[in-house]
Parts: sequence; structure tokens; C-alpha cells
Amino acid sequence: MAKLSRSRVAVFGLGGVGSWCAEGLCRAGVGTLVLIDQDTVGESNINRQLCATYSALGRTKAEVMAARLLDINPELTAIPLVARYEAATREQFFEMPFDYIVDCIDLVACKLDLIETALSRNIPIISALGAGNKTNAEALQITDISKTENCPLARVVRKELGKRGIRHLPVVYSNELALKPQEVEAPPPGRRSVPGSLVWVTATAGMLLCAHVVQQLIETA
Repeated sequence: MAKLSRSRVAVFGLGGVGSWCAEGLCRAGVGTLVLIDQDTVGESNINRQLCATYSALGRTKAEVMAARLLDINPELTAIPLVARYEAATREQFFEMPFDYIVDCIDLVACKLDLIETALSRNIPIISALGAGNKTNAEALQITDISKTENCPLARVVRKELGKRGIRHLPVVYSNELALKPQEVEAPPPGRRSVPGSLVWVTATAGMLLCAHVVQQLIETA
């Protein structure tokens, strides 16, 4: 517990996966959490995101999560950053040291840059891959990205990281074949579609990320 209390972990992305991971890290005893997300809580988030309640609608996810986690552990150092990670702004996110980074970013370009930047600075990182359009939480696992299959996001990230000379990365992913959701709304910029999400899948992915980070911090801190 002393090791965890001295640890600083950054969670990039506080959606269906990242919000559950952040709370797990808080409840496990991590002393400092940097909570990064540019988005605000929307009604469509309520089915799966821990920070999403009707009383939180319109508020920033980073600040909602920070307040929630401080209510769980008042001794926590919670640092909310309402910002989007991307290559042009990366340095503002690395002004403080991290013992571990959790990558729950959706956009591939931003995800790749975060992974490459973290590894180039010898900061341990684990990435969440596709949980959308999946229904079987038991198919989720922690593995190396080189061993992933049946995940379109994993395939793209694996290929692009390979171009950067990165062959290995711990990831949480599901080898379940994805379903095809109904297209009931136009996808946001940078996305091809709006995936369907189920809380037991995203929450399980978040807790697997949490378990990996806590175990690694205990072993190496």
C-alpha cells in the first residue's frame, strides 16, 4: 500500500473503459491520478460510463471523475486535465513524471503518438483496444499486441506501431468477433461508425487495466 500511495498514474480517456479503470486505481490505493479527457458527460454515456449520471450532464468528465474519486479517498491527489491528447500538444501532458500510463484513447493517431511517446521516455504503458460491438466479457484478456486477433483496432494499431519499430505492448482486448450495430446516428469526426457498447464489457476491460497497473506498480515501485 505504501508503494501504491507513492505512485502517479495517468489515465488518458475517461469513457466506458477509462472511467472504470480510474476508479479501480483509486480504490486500490494509488496516491496520485492524472485524469485526462476533453469531453463532457452526455446522455448517451449513461449506459456504460462510471462518470455519467443525469446530475453530471454537461460537466467535464475529468472534473466529474476527480470529484468522485476524492469522495472515495480524500487523501488522493486527483489532477483533472480537460484537454485532448495529440501530437501538437503532447508536451503539456508530460510536464510531470508518471509511474504508469493507461491509454484509453479512441482516435488511432492520438493513441499511436501517446504509445510511442511514453515508450521513448521509458514510461510503462498499457493500452485498451476495441471493446465496442462486443458482448462477451469473458473474452477480454491482457496480452501482448503481437498476439491479438479478431480485433480491427488491434490490427491497425499493431501495423502502425510496427512501422515505428514497436513490436510489443501490453494491451487489454477481446478476441470475440464484433457484431455490426445499427447505424442510428452519424459518427463524429475521425470515426467511421458509432460502436455499440455494453457496460459489463467496458467495465471488465477497465478493471483488467487496473489489475495490470497495480500489480506492475507493486512489483517495480
